[in-house]
Amino acid sequence: MSSKSHLKDAKNPRFGHLLLSTSGPEECALTGSALLRSSYHNKGSAFPSNERKDFKLYGLLPPNVQTLEDQVKRAYQQYSSRTDALAKNTFMTSMKEQNEVLYYKLIQDHLKEMFSIIYTPTEGEAIQNFSRLFRKPEGCFLNIYDQDRVEDNLAQWGEPEDIDYIVVTDGEEILGIGDQGVGGILISVAKLVLTTLCAGIHPPRTLPVVLDCGTDNEHLLNDELYLGVRKPRVRGKEYDDFVDKFVQSVQKLYPRAYLHFEDFGLSNARRILDNYRPNIACFNDDIQGTGCITLAAIMSGLHVSNLKLSEMKLVVFGSGTAGIGIADQVRDAIAAESGKSKDDAAKQIWCVDKPGLLLKSLGEDLTIGQGPFARDDKDWQGKDHNELLSVIKEVKPHVLIGTSTKPKSFTKEVVEEMSKHVERPIILPLSNPTRLHEADPKDINEWSKGKALIATGSPFPPVEYNGKHYEVAECNNSTAFPGIGLGTVLSRSKLLSDKMLVAAVKAIAAQSPALKDPSKGLVPDVIDVREISVHVAKAVIKQSVEEGLATEEGIPENDEDLEEWIREQMWEPRYRPLVHVDQEKASKHGRGELGTGGVAKQAK
Repeated sequence: MSSKSHLKDAKNPRFGHLLLSTSGPEECALTGSALLRSSYHNKGSAFPSNERKDFKLYGLLPPNVQTLEDQVKRAYQQYSSRTDALAKNTFMTSMKEQNEVLYYKLIQDHLKEMFSIIYTPTEGEAIQNFSRLFRKPEGCFLNIYDQDRVEDNLAQWGEPEDIDYIVVTDGEEILGIGDQGVGGILISVAKLVLTTLCAGIHPPRTLPVVLDCGTDNEHLLNDELYLGVRKPRVRGKEYDDFVDKFVQSVQKLYPRAYLHFEDFGLSNARRILDNYRPNIACFNDDIQGTGCITLAAIMSGLHVSNLKLSEMKLVVFGSGTAGIGIADQVRDAIAAESGKSKDDAAKQIWCVDKPGLLLKSLGEDLTIGQGPFARDDKDWQGKDHNELLSVIKEVKPHVLIGTSTKPKSFTKEVVEEMSKHVERPIILPLSNPTRLHEADPKDINEWSKGKALIATGSPFPPVEYNGKHYEVAECNNSTAFPGIGLGTVLSRSKLLSDKMLVAAVKAIAAQSPALKDPSKGLVPDVIDVREISVHVAKAVIKQSVEEGLATEEGIPENDEDLEEWIREQMWEPRYRPLVHVDQEKASKHGRGELGTGGVAKQAK
């Protein structure tokens, strides 16, 4: 991402009329200290002289007018003085509450360094300490014991046209650290930060939500400072009714909003997605986002190894939400590419979990997602299917994926066995955090004698074999879900279809550095994510139009115009000129009433 200031004050003559246009000045009805308290409109020391006069800011700010770049320099020095990762995370949270443009610009200019601070793993620590670090609420807190208020609580955040993107969690399975109850709101907040950073989703048009259903985390239940419902987690019909009440309220209040489910428990995530996906534009990052970026890495690897998707054999080690989500995406892509049925495509995938290879005889012990990938017992009669190595020996897969959180499970024997049968084995240890990875890329590279094509779930340095360097790509969902969301939002698609997801995967894979140099990463680096998101959004929009799902009018037909149309609507961290308007004539945005940094309107 460029650190250069981008001033674009004149209206775009072609697309400046759009609701989400980012060119031209912004209206603002706030003045004085009220303006300085609006995190979205506040410019702090960067308010120019004319705006200090028009908005009655003289005497409220030091006299020297600074640039955004000056502010970033000072903020980075302050950030760097914090002694540990959690302190840095807390500092950034405080900055976001004061000045959103400066917050996003600081991260944008130091994305590689700060990504682990604003997201995993540090955000996980912040979530675990939510009730102890709590200073100011952010987002919408919905309570399962107060279901009659759900619609009114959601209605505080705007009118039907005001919200584009909603992230909701029930806090049950957060970032590999389990049930965090009401603290899960911070994963909704963090995901929306990434949609803004990576795809230009407008911050005041987003809404983070937590469905507080209680918690089974004994530590939280016994913590006198815990802010959520201090009761065991509610399940069954009451839980389903709560989720449905939320979804129905979203549809009623914000019919054009895109709904992103995040970190729901294993028993609910798939079921909820399958239930609502046929009716609304919705997405689950743990299932579909992980699947998309992993499939993009696989497609790039297959290109390097000159193998067709329809010929590939895949073993997934760890068949929970993420593993089955990947299997689903791969199966759907095989079906779309080859014309095979989904059942036939699933026969190219072998899923292994704690009991070993998933077999149909496991019956009710299989989850809804695992069922389609369970193999016939008769095919494995007399064969060892309890260990990963035994399955590898029998299947001879081209691709091995790890989502098991079982460290060092990709042993030397496993990697050597794969390398015996495949010229360029694709090995993806994806478990997070780093300590839970199935294997270190350095070892995989050594054991495969430099043959393996590797991507991981966390950042790793390049590896070397016989004097040759190989880059290790990170399968970071942030190169997938923001662009998918942007495309769905801009097209106002009625649904997010399988074909739209496959189009997104192809767009990501097309940006793979490995296509030009096999020693480079299988998927593009997160540092290039805004440009990647443009291409992903373009592919998603075109597919939505082709399927008749897009409802937005005036979507350009040719690629060049479509890219300009997309870029014009991507929010970026820069100070736009402010024009003072009267309260009575101002929009809710101009009055500072939109977004979590504004003042929500009163409930009915």
